[in-house]
Amino acid sequence: MDTHQKASIGRPRGFDADEALERAMRVFWEQGYEGASLTDLTSAMGITRTSMYAAFGNKEDLFRRALERYTEGPASYAARALREPTARQVATAFLGGSVRATTHPDCPAGCLGVQGSLAAGAPGRNAREALVAWRGEGVSHLRDRFQRAVDEGDLPPDADPELLARYLMTVANGIAVQAVGGATRDDLQQVADLALRNWPPA
Repeated sequence: MDTHQKASIGRPRGFDADEALERAMRVFWEQGYEGASLTDLTSAMGITRTSMYAAFGNKEDLFRRALERYTEGPASYAARALREPTARQVATAFLGGSVRATTHPDCPAGCLGVQGSLAAGAPGRNAREALVAWRGEGVSHLRDRFQRAVDEGDLPPDADPELLARYLMTVANGIAVQAVGGATRDDLQQVADLALRNWPPA
C-alpha cells in the first residue's frame, strides 16, 4: 500500500487538513498537551483517530505541527517585531504582540508556548522539551537582534543582549499566565508599558 492510499484510510470526504490542524492547535492551546485527549482532538477536528494518525501521526507529532501553526499564526508577532528598526521598537512590538495574542477574544487565553505543557508529567516530557526549545529559540532571535543593535549603536555598548532578551521573554510569559487568570488586555498592556520604562537609552 503506498503512502497516498494509507493517508486516505478513515479520512472523511471533504477532509480539510489545514482546518483540522487549526482546530487541534486551539485544543492544545486551551487544554495543554496532556489535558487534550485524543477524543477531544478528533472531535474538534471532525475526524476519526485512524484519520488523525494517517494525516498527522501520533499525538506528539500533531502537537509539534500545531506548535508550528501557532508560530506562523497567532505568535507571528514575534517574527514581525524582530524587523522593527530599533531595539526599543522591537521590544515594544514584542510585548504588545504578546498582550494582543494572549487576550484575543476569538482565541483561548494565554499562550500555547507557555501553557502547553506547564503541568505535563512523564508522558508529556517530549512536548515539554519541544516548548522549552521553542521558547529558547525565541530568546536567541531576540538576543541576536539586540546584539545587532549594540553593534549599530542603537543600544549602549554595555547593554547585555542575552539579558534583555530573557527579560522580554520572561515578561511575555508572565503576561500569558496572567491572561489565563483573567487579566484584561488594558491591564496587561500597562504591565508591558511599565516593563519598557527602564529600557536602555540609545
